[in-house]
Amino acid sequence: MKHVQRLGRSLMLPVATLPIAALMLGIGYWIDPNGWGGDNQIAAFLVKAGAAIIDNMPILFAIGVAIGMADKGDGTSALAGLVSFLMITTLLSPGSVENILNRALSEVHTAAFEKIDNVFIGILSGLIGAFSYNRFKNTKLPDAFAFFSGKRSVAIVTGGISIVAAFLLMFIWPFIFGGLVAFGEAVVGIGPWGAAIYGFFNRLLIPLGLHHALNQVFWFDLVGINDLGNFWNNTGLLGETGVYMTGFFPVMMFGLPGAALAMYHTAKTTQRKVAAGILMSGALASFLTGVTEPIEFAFMFLAPILYVIHALLTAISMFIMAILPIRAGFNFSGGFIDLFLSARTPLALNPWLIIPIGLGFSVIYYALFRIIITKFNLKTPGREDEDYAEEESKFTLATGDFAAVAATVLEGLGGADNITSLDNCITRLRVEIKDYLLVDEKKIKSAGVSGVIRPSKTSVQVVVGTQVQHVADEIHKVIGDK
Repeated sequence: MKHVQRLGRSLMLPVATLPIAALMLGIGYWIDPNGWGGDNQIAAFLVKAGAAIIDNMPILFAIGVAIGMADKGDGTSALAGLVSFLMITTLLSPGSVENILNRALSEVHTAAFEKIDNVFIGILSGLIGAFSYNRFKNTKLPDAFAFFSGKRSVAIVTGGISIVAAFLLMFIWPFIFGGLVAFGEAVVGIGPWGAAIYGFFNRLLIPLGLHHALNQVFWFDLVGINDLGNFWNNTGLLGETGVYMTGFFPVMMFGLPGAALAMYHTAKTTQRKVAAGILMSGALASFLTGVTEPIEFAFMFLAPILYVIHALLTAISMFIMAILPIRAGFNFSGGFIDLFLSARTPLALNPWLIIPIGLGFSVIYYALFRIIITKFNLKTPGREDEDYAEEESKFTLATGDFAAVAATVLEGLGGADNITSLDNCITRLRVEIKDYLLVDEKKIKSAGVSGVIRPSKTSVQVVVGTQVQHVADEIHKVIGDK
């Protein structure tokens, strides 16, 4: 579980580069929606700038995963990930494989190796680079080879492992590719129902952080779907491309904020202040940027039935948007910013209709959440048995005093001496601890965070929200290199 969580965080590093691509491509298409930069030099400049990121996502994943999975964020691991990616993709290009095997490839094998420059290989390369760094960064060699000791040995070891990996993939990858294509084709083949199935499992996998792996199949060019890339590069079909993105907008912009309002209205009067800080800031982040974790983690473990309903409503949204003549896309997530930027892209279709449909989903989310919370007395934020009114710190996340928030969280984690490692993803602190008995969840929550998750006796996740980096930085100032 620890490594799965860490991989989830690592995958978010390259994903975090997508907003700048959305900004460049969105503005470029807005300026020249028909010529795609062909009729305006400024638009052409911006479109090419954004495409530079989209077209090289596999490399970004190789580097991001290598950094994220390394014991310490070090440029050496990033270099190792890049070395691995370049070696594997070069060795497994169709021409190289034909030359190495000394025979012509079949049509299926050629198609598989033509797709070797993909996000999956980027992730694999990053893992190889991180493993090589973690295992060999302190290697000591005899004096004659001392120059290659330590971190200088990492890239060399990475090269050797990558050669072995490329050799194995030469025979394994065509089968992997075939299976992914079959899965993608099966989903595509059932039209809107396929979009609904994807949306349902996309939400269900979020607690494990494995939704990123599922996204690679549909959003990127792993099995030929490439919904995200085709939408922004104008290489898809009007009315079809965007089908695996459009349905997220009503949920992220309107549905979850409606759920947040329902949870606020059903909170205890004495705890509404704390609930408001958690829920309303999460609702704003979901609406503007499509970052949903602050809201989702606020209820997924406290009230799992609500999370299943959320996943079902996402599936319904994906289905409805798939059958209607509405298409929009995003480069980061389904928030207002990406909707605005994508509205005039060549493959956008009636994106304004997302707003009235989204308002309908907001009402549905609000009504269902409020009814179910009150009927089953679910312990959503502000309805817990504990009364935080007396324990609430005068410094909360809502005040912006991140040093005070960090101090409260650190105290709740058992102090600096109880922490063996601490890092963060886009919304969560991920902490490894020595003694789980020293963790005081009530104290941590008094800082105004969205929730506390304990996947194991040595792991704690603190759901902070989009301000998590500031809190993590303040804690690092205290714990240093412990």
